[in-house]
Amino acid sequence: MSACAPPRTEHSPPHPTPPPRRRRFRVESADVSASVAVFLIALPLSLGIALATGAPLQAGLVAAAVGGIVAGRIGGCPLQVSGPAAGLTVVTADLIHQYGWRATCGITVLAGVAQLGLGCLKVARGALAVSPAVVHGMLAGIGITIAVAQVHIVLGGRPDSSVLTNLRALPAQLAHLDPAAVVISALTLTLLLAWPRIPDPVGSLLRKVPAALVAVVGATVTAALTGITLPRVDLPSWRSHALAGLPQGPTLGIVAAVLTTTLVCSVQSLLGAVAVDKLAAGRTGPTRVGRSDLDRELLGQGAANIVSGALGGLPVAGVAVRSTANVNSGAVSRNSTMLHGGLVVIAALLLVPLLEQIPLASLAALVMAVGIQMVSLNHIRTVTRHREVPVYAATTLGVVCLGVLQGVLLGIAVAVALALRRLTHTRITHEEKEGVHHVRVRGQLTFLAVPRLSRALHRVPHGTRAVVELDGSFMDHAAYESLQDWRSSHTARGGSAELKDRRTGVRSAGAPSSAVCRCRPWTPWRNHRCDMPTAAERQDAADTTGAPRPDTHELARGISSFQRNTAPLVREELARLAREGQRPSQLFLTCADSRLVTSMITASGPGDLFVVRNVGNLVPPPGQEHADDSVAAAIEYAVDVLGVRSITVCGHSGCGAMQALLAAEPGAAPTPLRRWLRYGEPSLARLADGHPERPRLAPRPVADAVEELSLANVVQQLAHLRAHESVARALAAGALELHGMYFHVGEARAYLLGDEGDGAVFHEVREDVREAPEVGSLV
Repeated sequence: MSACAPPRTEHSPPHPTPPPRRRRFRVESADVSASVAVFLIALPLSLGIALATGAPLQAGLVAAAVGGIVAGRIGGCPLQVSGPAAGLTVVTADLIHQYGWRATCGITVLAGVAQLGLGCLKVARGALAVSPAVVHGMLAGIGITIAVAQVHIVLGGRPDSSVLTNLRALPAQLAHLDPAAVVISALTLTLLLAWPRIPDPVGSLLRKVPAALVAVVGATVTAALTGITLPRVDLPSWRSHALAGLPQGPTLGIVAAVLTTTLVCSVQSLLGAVAVDKLAAGRTGPTRVGRSDLDRELLGQGAANIVSGALGGLPVAGVAVRSTANVNSGAVSRNSTMLHGGLVVIAALLLVPLLEQIPLASLAALVMAVGIQMVSLNHIRTVTRHREVPVYAATTLGVVCLGVLQGVLLGIAVAVALALRRLTHTRITHEEKEGVHHVRVRGQLTFLAVPRLSRALHRVPHGTRAVVELDGSFMDHAAYESLQDWRSSHTARGGSAELKDRRTGVRSAGAPSSAVCRCRPWTPWRNHRCDMPTAAERQDAADTTGAPRPDTHELARGISSFQRNTAPLVREELARLAREGQRPSQLFLTCADSRLVTSMITASGPGDLFVVRNVGNLVPPPGQEHADDSVAAAIEYAVDVLGVRSITVCGHSGCGAMQALLAAEPGAAPTPLRRWLRYGEPSLARLADGHPERPRLAPRPVADAVEELSLANVVQQLAHLRAHESVARALAAGALELHGMYFHVGEARAYLLGDEGDGAVFHEVREDVREAPEVGSLV
């Protein structure tokens, strides 16, 4: 019930039911403009991909229309554009060559049914487990196959279905090239490459027209004006359009064809949906589109393939080029994808005379450029950095020489073999330097390496100092137990043992080598402790205080656990801080609530934060009579003495102080708590007065009055902060930033305050953020 609604009694008449509202279909202007941009890209590419597969050219238009309308309406990634994809060209061409066009349509329908089944089984996330090197290698192999085949059309010839045959025939084709086809193809490629590079300010306007459309239109107009005779697009009457038929042939061959089509369509669409999520999350401005539902995306792609195949269209998958254009054009809903499909239908029905003027050489040059771009140098650098070049190379060569399915299986086999080799290939060395024994472990530390690890550790004499350096990403339980047992035994005999994990980066006096945090995750915490105390821990707690204590006395046991487990890991860093003094970069002002662990929610450690905690994360404004000076003193010390660069006010869900403010009764006795909470009354007034900066959460609505007051309180306390002289002076000098933060305890989610002009909006901090999020500081 609303807080402003009158209370109902048992004699109150029931509230009248409001009449149902008629929902109007609204299309945002951003979706309309985005759909036009995507349509202008999709039209020539759809014809070019159909040409590259050897299918009827109308099949590309059918797939583009069905992908836009059906997959756009049902799919789980609203901004992904589906249609005929270059990644499916080799698969489809091979199916047409082997089974014929109508049977290929039937295989497309069966692949769609298989996708529906996978979507119902909710296995979409499993497709993301395929090594990226395999996926990039598959796309590279397909790109090479496309480019080699289209070179023959660019030179005026006809390609073969085999890549190796096309390569062998290339010298003969070069000796008998068609000058007209070469000229038109060269013009297409020139426009395609030069259009995005036109310098500003003219280029910023011209680049709004897609380069693919400019290239094809330019080549078509040139061919028409010069009277060049070339094979052109041939769109037969829709009355003679071929529909799907039942595939005939060996059962195993048809099953393999269906599985190959399903695999390529599904993996490309799911990876495309993940990429679209990243693009949409990275653009500025509000959006109503959330993360993709990958299982629903599989259902949408399956439905689209069933319809496309039944209507005589090419297989459908998510397309990176069109999806990127859709996001960059500002699309905000799935309406843009569906409108683009409708525009393709209109073009297929009304623009046939214009489409039939396009030279086939121009479309071949366009598709050849797309194939070359599929061999991404960025992908090659990535797999090189992760030492997965053998997987990438094996997949690429397998796709080129054997086929898509065989190439993918070969790549997966190499990836598994490489993973097993890394898992079992561990190098362990021991050396002594200046009286310190160094044991270095390179590679994964599993039970297979335990015997060698034990031999190396037992070479360390008793009573000496030892350093064990771990340089690997995995340690199993057997290796961990062996290492810890040796460490306990070595220290018990008077020696010292230090563990250094190079991967996780134990903090040292030097600056970190990367801006990316590589700290271990927070230890899972259950029932207010990691685990129930052991008998040894209980004895440690008793020994610490000199007498046995009941289990209700947690303090001694906690200190004992710190001394035993944590102190050895942080002693070196704390010693450095003791020598150099504290140099925190932030003042973090938050509530005294026991559920807020500042070091946990900010992934910080000793010396990082200067923390002030009080009931309700309140900042008393300066100049008031009987004002509390403790917070003001902390602010002055942090800004003027420590020189912090930012101050964060952090509120949280379920705040007891905010609940007390809402439930406060006028004239109540002035207890210490009520006197303190008077500094939160301006936050109440901010909501009661209808202040224009009513806080909001993105991407979800505010849950209740307590949450709304907590958000408003963060904004109000930031205003109190700006009134402090030291803060105002630092802000004016540009040496300080103010930030607002809201932490939802139950969801373990953090929100940062941004300024969008029409009110204070708290944006959720995503899990994949590696750099500063795009939020303002309200300064």
